[in-house]
Amino acid sequence: MQTSQILANLGIAALNPMQEAAQQAILQDTDTFLIAPTGSGKTLGFLLPILQLIEPNQAGVQCLVLAPSRELALQIEQVWRRMATGYKVNVCYGGHPIAVEVQSLSQPPTLLIGTPGRIADHLDRGTVDLSAVHTLVLDEFDKSLEFGFHDQMAFIVEGLSRLRKRVLVSATAGVRIPPFVGLHSPTKLTFTREEETGGLTMKRVLSEEADKLTTLFHLLCSLNGEAALIFCNLRETTEEISQTLKQKGLYITFYHGGMEQPDRERALIQFRNGSTPYLVTTDLAARGLDIPEMKHVIHYQLPLHEHEFVHRNGRTARMHASGTSYVLLLRDEPQPPYLPEAIDELPVPTQNALPEPPAFVTVYISGGKKNKLNKVDIVGFFSQKGGLEKEDLGLIEVKDFISFAAVKRSKVSDLLVRIKGEKMKGQKYKIELAR
Repeated sequence: MQTSQILANLGIAALNPMQEAAQQAILQDTDTFLIAPTGSGKTLGFLLPILQLIEPNQAGVQCLVLAPSRELALQIEQVWRRMATGYKVNVCYGGHPIAVEVQSLSQPPTLLIGTPGRIADHLDRGTVDLSAVHTLVLDEFDKSLEFGFHDQMAFIVEGLSRLRKRVLVSATAGVRIPPFVGLHSPTKLTFTREEETGGLTMKRVLSEEADKLTTLFHLLCSLNGEAALIFCNLRETTEEISQTLKQKGLYITFYHGGMEQPDRERALIQFRNGSTPYLVTTDLAARGLDIPEMKHVIHYQLPLHEHEFVHRNGRTARMHASGTSYVLLLRDEPQPPYLPEAIDELPVPTQNALPEPPAFVTVYISGGKKNKLNKVDIVGFFSQKGGLEKEDLGLIEVKDFISFAAVKRSKVSDLLVRIKGEKMKGQKYKIELAR
């Protein structure tokens, strides 16, 4: 398949310099170590050359991609599917029944993507055969190590008897590569954010109160309803902040690694489609997630390490866009050494009104890809039976067994009345406001 056709499938005009360099390096006989910032297109950077390395007449799994989180694994899978290569892909991760994966793996994919824990589990059970794997990609491998996957990754790599090529991908420079990876004289590609983040502005916001919640509330009210990511260090803090600010009238939710998978997916979907403009999160959302470009990143709590601070800020001011990073500090709170000394203070007015409710709300549908539903079906049903116009619908996401659609807030009540009891493709589905 020609690269031009793949780019057309993805809606991309041309590869960026990092992707071109990655393609050239990975197609060589050496291993590759790619360091590039979040949002720079690293996934396509390694998937394109992987496609060229696939041997058409070879059966079994040829390439294995390990990712630290289910969200990143699913994101990689989505890019591969949009490339429309014709080669089967499977993604394996915790948080849903393993039986579904076992059945799918009974017909081995050419590309297998997964979290280290779940892939190791399949190897233990004997439900996956990796004996034909010739290419291994460790995406955000330093994050996998931080998440405690060292032993599982070592176990997986040790069993790859025919491995010829290793590709390590990270957004962080200077990380130690464990011996089990077996990286041999790699081609190292380093792309910094210097040329991309000229539009990043940093502001210091001082709080007179110890918990900083009131200051955060006033700051969000001053952003004119624009979306914001709020970073914390602890899972419990994300939930407390979300609950408190929701009671104050903000449309806000939380996201962290301790949540059940459906709850994590729902939080991200509502944030992506704009029905929940504020997401309080841990560093899990600092990289590797499919979320839109942010104009506002807020550090409610500062991380211990500079590289996590950089990754958080990497959610804004990408590719010459502008964005603001807000650092919330107590008036007498000491600054960590990685913060620049000269950060302008931003006085936050306390008289701002609550932001207007988001224009869209999220509607839940109890059917998905496995029920033979797609976006076109949902659009047609909501238009013909629900009376919606094109502009009344926002982002639609179709999962395996459920779907979500953003609908204009002013039209959703009428929609739910009109479609009550109606069938979509001959089947009745539960359709309601997403919780």
